[in-house]
Amino acid sequence: MLLLAIDTATPAITAAVHDGSRVIGEATAHGAMAHGELLASQIREALARAGAAAADLTDVAVGVGPGPYTGLRVGVVTALTLAQTLDLTPHGVCTLDILAADTDQAELIVATDARRKEVYWARYVDGVRVEGPAVDKPATVAELGLPVVGRGAEIYADVLTQSPGPLDPSAAALARLVVAGRAAELPLEPLYLRRPDATVPAARA
Repeated sequence: MLLLAIDTATPAITAAVHDGSRVIGEATAHGAMAHGELLASQIREALARAGAAAADLTDVAVGVGPGPYTGLRVGVVTALTLAQTLDLTPHGVCTLDILAADTDQAELIVATDARRKEVYWARYVDGVRVEGPAVDKPATVAELGLPVVGRGAEIYADVLTQSPGPLDPSAAALARLVVAGRAAELPLEPLYLRRPDATVPAARA
């Protein structure tokens, strides 16, 4: 197995290569509006660090969100294209699951920035998602009374009880989750949860 994992559902544009035993190459950049420009370079860097070429890959995993429309679409479309052109086995995973897998807390909330003063969130017990994903105001999530990890907890620290843990999803964590067979896999379709900000103007009467 040689798996490429990517996620673009947050401002972290992250890629990693896993050989079935361990992560052998990874690269991450940050850019809230630069997913299309940065993802290809992160994939190339992760492959170079792994000493591998795209033709060597057998699988591709991608975080399918939830996340903002444009950034999320970049990662999912890239994974679909690679799967089809290179005949790779695809794996779709909720991006919030990736963050939860990167912690060891028994019960927690994962929250990422959904903009519009909202967060994307899900609740986990022993690493298993038991509620969500959903999008809500931070105050609504705070009513659950649980510790929160993720960038949403940092942004709304005045409302949410921030707990030590990752702020952004890691492609390395995604790769380990899939290879271990612990991922609740989803179709390679974006989890938007709401309509995109940009809309086609209505025709004039």
